Parts: sequence; C-alpha cells; structure tokens
Amino acid sequence: MSNGNIRSTASAKAEAVGQTRLTRIKEKIKDPFFWSDWLVVVAFIAVVAFFGALAPESFLTLYNLNNILVAASIPAIIAVGQTFTVATAGIDLSVSSTMTFGAVIFGLAFTNGWPIWECALFSTIAGLLVGLVNGFIIAKRKINDFIVTLGMLSVASGAALVLSNGRPRQIISAPLATLAIGEVANVPYLMFIALAIVLIAHFTLFNTRFGTHVLATGGDPEAARAMGISIVKIKIAVYAISGALAGFAAMLTISRIGAAEPAANTAILLNSVAAVVLGGVSLFGGRGTILGPFVATLLLQSLTNGLTVIGVAAYYQYLSIGIVVILSAALVRTDK
Repeated sequence: MSNGNIRSTASAKAEAVGQTRLTRIKEKIKDPFFWSDWLVVVAFIAVVAFFGALAPESFLTLYNLNNILVAASIPAIIAVGQTFTVATAGIDLSVSSTMTFGAVIFGLAFTNGWPIWECALFSTIAGLLVGLVNGFIIAKRKINDFIVTLGMLSVASGAALVLSNGRPRQIISAPLATLAIGEVANVPYLMFIALAIVLIAHFTLFNTRFGTHVLATGGDPEAARAMGISIVKIKIAVYAISGALAGFAAMLTISRIGAAEPAANTAILLNSVAAVVLGGVSLFGGRGTILGPFVATLLLQSLTNGLTVIGVAAYYQYLSIGIVVILSAALVRTDK
C-alpha cells in the first residue's frame, strides 16, 4: 500500500472518530437527563461568575460567601426531606408549617426549663409526628398527597398559633448562638450540619435497600409491590423523614433569629420545591438526587444574595427566582 493510501485511510479513520465523538456530544446535549444532572451546576457557576464579575468587591468577599452558606444551610436540609417525598412521586406542602410547629414546641420546652438539646429533640419529634400523620393518611387512606399536605399546612400553622397564643418566644442560649455564628476554616457550623445530612441522605438513597425501595416505589408502584416492597411503609417513612428534618431545621432557625416564631415562612416551602425541580429530581418519581437539590439551594441563595448586593429590590428578586425555576422546568424533562 502506498504512503498516499495509508495517509488517506488514517485521515478517514480520524474523521470517522471525530464524527462519532461529535454525534455523541449532540446526543448528550439532546438528552434531557443530561441537563437534569448538570444544568444546576452550570447555572450555579454562571451565577457566581456573573455577580463576581459585576461586584467582586462585595459579592466575592469571605464575609458575603459565608452569608450565602449560612442562608443556604436550612433550606438545603428542608430540600433533602422534600427530595425523598418527590422521589416516591409525592410532595410535602406542609414543610414550612411543620418547621414552625417544631419551633413553637422548642420554645415551649425551653421556657419550661428543658435543656437546649432536649428541646431540639422535642422539635424534631414534633416534626416527625406531623410527617407520620401525613404519610399514614396518604398511604393508608389513599388520599392525594397534595390535598393532605396542603391541609396539614393549615393544621400545623394553626396548632403553632394556638400553642403560642400567636406570640414569638425569645430564646437566649449561648450554645445556640455559637451554633449560629461559629465557623471552621470560614465554613459555618450550620453548613457543616447541612453537609452531614446531605451526605447521609445521599448514602441512604443510593447505597441502602431502603433507598432502592424509595426509587422503586416512585418509578413503578405496581412492579415494586410485586417485588414485595411495602408501598405503604415506604410512603409513611419518606413523609416521616421530611417532617423530622423540618422539625430539626426549626432548632437551626431559632439559633439564627433568637426566637421561636409562630408564623410560617412560606419561602421555605417554595425554595424546597424549587431546589428539587432545579436539582433534577423527577416530579413523577423514580429518579432522584440529593446533591442536585443541595447545589440548587446554593444557586438560589447566590442569586438572591447577588441581586441584593447590586441593589435590586426584593420583589424583583422573587420575580427572577420564579423565572429561573420555570425556565429550568421547561428545559429539563420531568417525566421518566
């Protein structure tokens, strides 16, 4: 074979390899699940780069980045609980009022002389009980999760107002204050707690039989039932997890504001759902991720913080976050 033919053959092979790679890249870009996995990471980097370039002296300071981490820690914990419910093709609309109910229980225990960490246990148990009620009604009575948790949103909010007489209770505690403002290597304690919960949840969802059963329940309930998976137990469990994490987050919220507030913070609910959507969790169940909603929480807090830094009014911030969520939902296919 002549040198010319050899070069021609090598050139043809190189061109074929290049075309194959190009085809694979195009297929990846067209694959909606590729965007589900990576859109939130790309968006987070883009937001940080944008505000970092626009206001580097304000946005990229250690103090401001610390503020973003602190602000993202509690919504990240709530988003973890929401991910478990959405992975089973459900949703928990009661998380904000569950957290408020847990905060009120914490405040009542504190004013009656209980130690701080026992108060935190009480608030977590209070959230757990709310989640168990949600899960029991949804799974055993087979009532739509949207209706049940929407109703529980009002029930838990009302219970919090009744127990507190509609008044916040001031919580003055050195350990809680340390928890709120303490940090290690410029990373706040609250973010370390959120990261621990994220890692435990990630391991649970992808490396345990329970996690496999959760995804199977959301993916195909009938097939899961045929495999011997108890759909009722799984659904009760995921709502219990969501409630318990909301109750635990109540303690962290109190550490930040120094009071047990009886008024529900609906932004917590909206942010948890937004983080799940942005993070690539299928709203139809069966496909989940823990790290995605965590990064999405950082994205939302970075966006809010960046807009504040450059002087954008709060009502425009809500508008921008809503647009980001809608665009991401339009770009990422949420079915299976």
